Amino acid sequence: MIDSTVFERLRTIGLARALMQQLVTLAPTSTEATLMRVTEVQREGLTLHDGQAEHGARLLPALRAQLAAEGDAIAVGDWVLAEDNAFAEWWVHTRVPPLNQLARRLHDGRDKVTRVVIVSNVDTALLVMGLDHDYNLRRLERYLALVQLAGVGVVVVLTKADLCADVAVRLRAVQALLRPGAAAVAVNALGDEPGPALAPWLQKGQTLVLLGSSGAGKSTLTNALTGAGQDTGASRSADSRGRHTTTARSMHATPQGACIIDTPGLRTLRLDGEAGQLGAVFDDITQLALQCRFRDCRHENEPGCAVREGVSGERLRNYHKLLREVRRDTLTALERKAVVSEWKARGRAARMRMNAKRG
Repeated sequence: MIDSTVFERLRTIGLARALMQQLVTLAPTSTEATLMRVTEVQREGLTLHDGQAEHGARLLPALRAQLAAEGDAIAVGDWVLAEDNAFAEWWVHTRVPPLNQLARRLHDGRDKVTRVVIVSNVDTALLVMGLDHDYNLRRLERYLALVQLAGVGVVVVLTKADLCADVAVRLRAVQALLRPGAAAVAVNALGDEPGPALAPWLQKGQTLVLLGSSGAGKSTLTNALTGAGQDTGASRSADSRGRHTTTARSMHATPQGACIIDTPGLRTLRLDGEAGQLGAVFDDITQLALQCRFRDCRHENEPGCAVREGVSGERLRNYHKLLREVRRDTLTALERKAVVSEWKARGRAARMRMNAKRG
């Protein structure tokens, strides 16, 4: 068991008492094992922090294989048990079960769906969106769904407030999408505004992750909150797209004692969840569906649909799009083959009808 002195030291890098309960569930390990946090993941190695200093380390092949078989992987924010050998090399042999994970799915366009863990053990996700061409409510809904599926707190940070003439209007539009308990702020990330605006979420022991598209201002915001001095780059003036100055996830400490994980912009964001879970995220649609005339209403062309009357067309189309993606990504290979066969049969039937009409 970790004594109070060690706990306070590790708390500066985000150790929570809830995670201490996870340690109890692990099988007894060597007394030489050291509890550390993953602050960066490279292709062949890891960077770990013990609350005082960083150490380069590698993952034991057995642990890597075990996690891969479970569709899992070590990510920034994980807590691990590691030991150093006679050559001063650190090896990770145990991953403490995470309290939560943010993950997405990658689809190769054919049959393979891969689960990719973004970060682990976070308290709050800062969803960063620029008030320029980056402003996109439909994309924000996708990020909100990703975070809410993981049970993580949400703060939407609208950056580049100095470049926008209607900040208040756009802020209200964002707040209308949020569930109770979530918040939204608008700041100029290059100024002194981020620290005071986000102070309630920067308390000692808290872990935050920044998510958003390239050029939204994540690294600039990280620099403002931590003084990390990461490279930043200007966005293209035509479309406000960034240039991926951040290429790897990394953890940084704030003066208040919180930890911030900066991440590269995500080119694609497919949700890691089930269709039923998505309904809990779009709870306004779920509640209105109870008032539809038909119990099996799809909210498309059916008469008496309360959802189409109470939800904007754009939000409903986005919900249907996410639902199709989630269902497609959770199909087994046989189910996917059956769906393809069905659509091919429909295509053949349609062509036969057209040929029959033409005589």
